[in-house]
Amino acid sequence: MIYPIVAYGDTVLKKKASPVTQGELDVKKLAEDMFETMYEANGVGLAAPQIGKSIRFFVVDAEPMDEEKLVGFKKVFINATILEESGEEWAYQEGCLSIPGVREEVTRKSVIKIHYWDENWVEHTDVFDGLAARVIQHEYDHIEGVLFTDYLSPFKKRILKGKLTGISRGVARADYRMRFPAK
Repeated sequence: MIYPIVAYGDTVLKKKASPVTQGELDVKKLAEDMFETMYEANGVGLAAPQIGKSIRFFVVDAEPMDEEKLVGFKKVFINATILEESGEEWAYQEGCLSIPGVREEVTRKSVIKIHYWDENWVEHTDVFDGLAARVIQHEYDHIEGVLFTDYLSPFKKRILKGKLTGISRGVARADYRMRFPAK
C-alpha cells in the first residue's frame, strides 16, 4: 500500500513519536508499505510520522545514493535511540519528502551509535558513518519531531518562510501523493 506523504506544517511532523509495542501492529507489513511508499517518491528514507503515524518507526534504503558503501544498505528501525554521535561535523545538502522542492545544507556528526529493533524484533546496537549515518540521523529526527529545516539559521528560515507556508497550504510540486495540513 502506498501512503500519501504528510506535508510540512502538519502537527504530526513536530511531535515526538510513541514507542511501538511488540505485537501491536504488523511491523513487517508496515515496513513493506513504507518501502513501497518511499520508492514511489524516490526517497532514501521514510519515517512513520511522514505517513501520519506518530510511532518510532523508520525505514532506509540508501543504495540509490550511488555510493559503494551503501550498496545493500536497506534497514528497518523500530524504537531507535541514538546513543552517541561523534566524529567530524560535515555539511551536506539534505531534502525531505515532506518538504518537496527545498534542499539546504545541514551540518551533522559523521558517526553514530544507535540501538534499535528490526522488523523481526531482533535487537541491535550498531555504528554507522558517512552517508549511512546521515540518512539515519535525518529519519531519526522525524521520530523526535525535528525537521532538517530546524537546523537552518534564522536568516535561511526567513528566506524559506514563504515557500514553507506554501507547502503547508498545498502549493507544492511533487511526483507523489501528498497530504497537506491546510487543505
